[in-house]
This record gives sequence, C-alpha cells and structure tokens, in this order.
Amino acid sequence: MSRRAARWIRFTVLGLVQCALFAGASGGAQRYWPPDTFAVLCYHDVRDEFAERPRNYTVETAQLAQQFAWLHAHGYHVVSLNDVVAARREQRALPDRAVLISFDDGLESVFTRAFPLLEAYRYPALVGLVGSWLEQPAAGDSTVRYGDENLPRDDFLSKAQIREMQRSGLIEFGSHTFRLHDGIPANPQGNLEPAATARRFDAARGGYEDTGAYAARIRSDIDKSSADVAELTGVRPRVVIWPFGARNRTTDRIAAEFSMPFGLTLELGLNTPDIPLSRMRRILITHDFTTADLARVLEEAPRSAPLRVMQVDLDFVYDDDPVVQEANLSALLDRVKAMGVNTVFLQAFADPKGTGTAAALYFPNRRLPLRADLFNRTAWQLRTRTGVAVYAWMPLIAFDLPPADPAHAHWVAPSDASRRDKVQRLSPFDPLVREAIRDIYEDLSTYAQFQGLLFSDDATLNELEDASAPAIDAYEQWGLPRGVAAIRADPRLAAEWSRRKIAYLTRFSVELANLVAADHDGLRTARSLFAGVVGDAGAEQRLGQSLGNALPAYDYVALLAMPFLEEKRDHADRWLAELAGKVAAEPDGLAKTVFELQSVDWARGNQPISGAVIAAEIDVLRRSGALNFGYYPDDFHNGRPALDAIRPALSLESFPGNDR
Repeated sequence: MSRRAARWIRFTVLGLVQCALFAGASGGAQRYWPPDTFAVLCYHDVRDEFAERPRNYTVETAQLAQQFAWLHAHGYHVVSLNDVVAARREQRALPDRAVLISFDDGLESVFTRAFPLLEAYRYPALVGLVGSWLEQPAAGDSTVRYGDENLPRDDFLSKAQIREMQRSGLIEFGSHTFRLHDGIPANPQGNLEPAATARRFDAARGGYEDTGAYAARIRSDIDKSSADVAELTGVRPRVVIWPFGARNRTTDRIAAEFSMPFGLTLELGLNTPDIPLSRMRRILITHDFTTADLARVLEEAPRSAPLRVMQVDLDFVYDDDPVVQEANLSALLDRVKAMGVNTVFLQAFADPKGTGTAAALYFPNRRLPLRADLFNRTAWQLRTRTGVAVYAWMPLIAFDLPPADPAHAHWVAPSDASRRDKVQRLSPFDPLVREAIRDIYEDLSTYAQFQGLLFSDDATLNELEDASAPAIDAYEQWGLPRGVAAIRADPRLAAEWSRRKIAYLTRFSVELANLVAADHDGLRTARSLFAGVVGDAGAEQRLGQSLGNALPAYDYVALLAMPFLEEKRDHADRWLAELAGKVAAEPDGLAKTVFELQSVDWARGNQPISGAVIAAEIDVLRRSGALNFGYYPDDFHNGRPALDAIRPALSLESFPGNDR
C-alpha cells in the first residue's frame, strides 16, 4: 500500500468515529463486565475487492474501520497482551471493557490495510504467523495452499513488513504453528481434522499414532515455529494462536515448555478471571459481521438457543458391510438436516441387544472391545455437514469389562439378590472401577471430536444398592452403619444414605466431564433422569436420582418425559403438564431441562408412536412453559417418527419466539 493510501485510511478514520458516535448505539443496555474481564476479536484477511463468493473470514477495509470506530465511540479500551498478563499477576487492573485484537494467518493485508488503522488508533494487536507458509520463497510463482485455494506467496507478510510492524511497538507476533494449520486423517474413513489435536490415522498400517508419536509431532512443530518467529521478528514468541482453535492438555503443556504459556482458541465468550490464559476465548469476525453484531456479542448477555434433540442409536448405523454402513450414515445425515434439530445425543457405546450395559465401544480404547471405529466419523460428519452439536451419549457405570480386566465383574451388589437391577453396573465405590471408567472417558476424549457429554440413565443406586465391600467402606467413612439393612432400618439414616449416594454419582460424573473438558473447549454436559423422581422424595430414594441435585451440576438434564414408560398413557397430557409444573418449581428448571419424549412404546412390543402424538405432547409441554425438547429413538431407516408430523413441532424455525 502506498503512503498516500495509508494517509487516506488515517484521514477517513476521523469521519468514521463521528459516524459511530451518532449511529447508534448498541440497541440495548450495556452488560456488566466483571473486573479484569476482556474480549478478544479474531480477524483474518482484510480486502476491498470481494469475489462473487468472498472468503468467510475476510472483512472489507471500511468494515474494519467501522468496527474500530465503534469500539472507540462506545467506551471500549483496546489492550495488549502485556496489559492482560499484568492484570492476571495483579500488577495493575485492566481498564473497563477491555478488548484484545488478533489477526490469524499472517496475511499481507494485515500490514497494508489493518496496520494503518491500528496506528491511527494506537491500537495494539496480536498477529499469528504460520511458519510453513512464510517459508515459501517470496519471489517467482511461489504459492501457498490456503484452505481450498493456492494463493501467491506475496499474499502473505514479508520479513520486511513483519519487522516494520514489530518496530512500531503496537504489534506482537505469535506462533500460529509451523504446519498444524492443516487437517490430517483422524479415522479409518479419512476425515481430515485439526492437526494439533487429532491422532493421525495411518491407513497403510491401519492404526493411530501413539501418545509418544503424537507428542513428538506437536513438540517438533512448536519448536520449529518458535524458532521461525524468533528469526523473523528477533523475539521469541510467548503466545500460540491455535489453528481452528484446536488445543488440548498436551498442546498446552508442550507450548509452555517452549515459553509459550499463552494460547488463543475459538471458543466464543468473554475472558473472565477464571479463564486460563492458555485457552483464551475469541470472537470470530466474519465477512458479514456488522457493528450491530459486534454490539450484540459484546453488550448483550449470551443467549443459548433452546435445545431441539434427536437421540440416535449408533447401533442402527453400524453394519458389518462398510458400504451399507456408509449408506446408513448418509441416511442419518439427511434425516438430521431435514428434521431441523440443533443437537444430537449420539450413542458412543455398543448395545445392540438393548441390555443397557456396554460390552463394546465405537471408539478406540484400552478397556473394552472396539465394535467399530465409528463414533468420531459420525460425530464429525454430523457437525460439519448438518451443523448440529453432538453430545457423546455414554454410560456412567454400566460397562461389562472383559474377564482379563482388573475391574471385571466388580458389580453394584444389591442387599437382596432377588431384586437385582436389570441393568448390570459397576460399583463406583471401587477404585479399580473408577480407574477403568476414567480410562474409557480419556480415550473417548482422545479419539473423537464432539461438543457435549450425555450421561445415561444407568447412573442410579437404588434403595438396595450398593452392598459391595468398597461401598460398605464408603458408608462407614460417611458415618453410617456398615450394613445396608441397618441403614434402611432408620428412616433418617436411609434418607442421608440416599442423599450421599446421589451426590457421589454426580461428583463422579462431573470428574469425568472435567477430564474430557480439558481437551474439549466449551464442552456441555447433560444427565438423563427418570421423570418419576421429579417432585417425589420417595422415588428419589428408590432410584438414587434427584432433579434438584442434577440441575446445578450439568448444563442440561435430559428428563425422560415418557408417559407410556411411566404407565401414564391414559392421561398423558395431564401428566406432562404436571411434570412441567414441577420442573418449573426448581431453580433454572425449565431453562436447563430437556423434555425427552419416546417414539417407541416398549411396553407394547416396540410399537412405533406416531409423530402426531409426539407433536401433540410437545405442544402440551410448550404451553406449560417448557423450552427444550427431544425424542428417542430416531428410526431413520423407516422415517419414524414421520418428518412431516414432528418437524413443525420440533424445529426452531417453526417457533423462533422460543429463543429467549
């Protein structure tokens, strides 16, 4: 860019500030930001000539100038990473409504179009450099593979431009990695997933890279990237801007080894003081992002759209014939897209006989047989092809470990053997069991991409359970008698026993969720509960579940609002309305409860329930104040429940007013 053009940008900034001052305001009351809270804006390319189909992450120069002017006019303070670090070290407080600006990919437009604006405002910014792209020769016909395009090397920053921005004191350069801005094969089916977090699948040998090989690959990349940024700028980087926002515990640890403890992701939201600086959230700015959008994300409290859920058995997708299996997956994708839901609870364990106990899994793991490496493939396709959030639906304790496993058959034991629960579950009080289950969840986290966890309805300990030796030891530590009979003989002790068991299961599930969340930013959680426990203390004791305990612990409770299952078929509408009323009496009850309806009458020979009946039930619940709905199971092979009957009741497009 010529000096004349740069002066023109600086001159027009003053006019844009004036426009922003009179244009408006945000459209609503500004929300309160806690002290030392900051937002991070994520930009990429800045251009004035858009092709017919502009890149989604490209903004126009005037658009960028308007957004900077809006920030200036509305009292936002653009800060540097130094300011953020000083605030965390309690050296000085951040200014109110602090904003950090970042640019990914190291494109030349950061220098030619964004940098003059940053200079005009004296706004500091972070810029991420991709080593393998900048390594290309700067002359001749050299190109860089950028997404689906081949761009001239001249479209990226030169060393001279980098050094000029460095000398300004406004720009800090970070690593955008050396060669992790790519997708790598992450399953046998060949899905390309972020290279920083995916385990590479080697089709030639039919296996994944192991933990050591994965860590070595990441370490080599970060080492090279750090050295390259140091060579280009004269300064070792201290921040990693993770491509696609993909990071995990391993990448964070390795980055810290190379003196890069700060990391930027693409998880949406503000950075409150409890958010680690190794995983800073960012607001991704796209080509259609207006100042009104900027106002919305910065000044309005975040609102989550109500959940519209299909719960899907991966057993219905699986087939011994890979061709048939792929056809099944395609049918599922078409079905989900047509249904208009925003969430899929996707089975990650195999249970073809419907026992409720997992004897195999759909992801590689250390503890159970692999029925098929199918969960990650399906979850990735659902997310990228239909846009839904995928929750990994998993048992909490219902795992049938192989005979060679140290925790094999360490079952929950009833005090009355004649009343054994039909679902076999492992005792969560047994240390060997907890270790096995933690391994399973850690492997799920390692080998799959997903957005949430759904803990199944196996998470129960009824009025006779658990009488195993580890459980009895735990009760003694709680100050209770060692025998189940002695506990049950005293109503006060029985109530305390029930409360502690409920809390124990919840704590264990939250521990597992935290384990997974360390590798999955923004992970959401849900827990399946039987509707019978709602508003019934006696049922809570009989089943070992509590809505009041679950609501604060998870993002959602998936309440099995199934009148046929609960033998309420003759007055289903009244029962559903009463159920919604009881849920409404709990703090955040309606906001955090997904009313999950049944599409099969299991008590009558697995007879399908019509879509019209389910739609009518949704209508009853909606009129009773319910916000979140789902159903189980979906029979995408036979189109049940019928799309034309249930979609109008379920889809958010039909009831946009519920987004509140």
